[in-house]
Amino acid sequence: MNNGNRRPSKEKSQEMVYGVRPVIEAIRSGKEVEKAFVQRGASGDNFKEMISLFKEHGIPYQVVPIEKLNKLTRKNHQGVVAYISPVAFCNIENIIPALYEQGKDPFLLILDRITDVRNFGALLRTAVSAGVDAVIIPSKGSAQLNSGTIKSSAGAIYKIPICRAHNLKNVIEFLKASGIKVAAATEKSDSLYFETDLTGPLAIIMGSEDEGVSKEYLKRSNIKLKIPMLGEIESLNVSVAGGVLMYEVLRQRLVKGKN
Repeated sequence: MNNGNRRPSKEKSQEMVYGVRPVIEAIRSGKEVEKAFVQRGASGDNFKEMISLFKEHGIPYQVVPIEKLNKLTRKNHQGVVAYISPVAFCNIENIIPALYEQGKDPFLLILDRITDVRNFGALLRTAVSAGVDAVIIPSKGSAQLNSGTIKSSAGAIYKIPICRAHNLKNVIEFLKASGIKVAAATEKSDSLYFETDLTGPLAIIMGSEDEGVSKEYLKRSNIKLKIPMLGEIESLNVSVAGGVLMYEVLRQRLVKGKN
């Protein structure tokens, strides 16, 4: 079997837009473009207009060789392939004031470079179940929001606001300025999660499984949380660790509500 010439599945084809004018029209019609791949060396007025729209709308795009685009689709892509997000991204700067107006203590989840769609979907599912108000992801280096994410989240992707941040450092500073404690999950801490006060406005950062939370975000965190590991395994799967921490927040909130 020649996998290199295998036609993309119908399901995947439905998630992408290719061709310069179709991509431009998708953006202008309000479609939420998650990311785009652009052919290296491509030019022209329409191409410049498209790149300008990417920048205007904060759409992440990657310049790649034509071979990459040919692997994504066998159609006439004209030097660009864009993926449409199944959800509309929200603005965290609008969500926080609204939560405070409702009398709620914001509970947020920040996903730093979680690229596996199964982990990403599992974290979304747990976030909905544990009462998280919104999930924040970086515009680059995050799992694609596609049919795999929808399936692994059991539809939770549609039930929680997802905010795309072009600069997570700025978002973290905004959260702190808004009275929200930022807690980073890391083994490089002496603070056990169940001995730490996680009540009140809170954002938890979960990092990539291979590198953990980025150093830039660790040093900006108010709290660093550690999950004790007693066996020979050094770390938990990120979706499992995230579930442990989110439900500890829920537990503490429920206990506080009873007192």
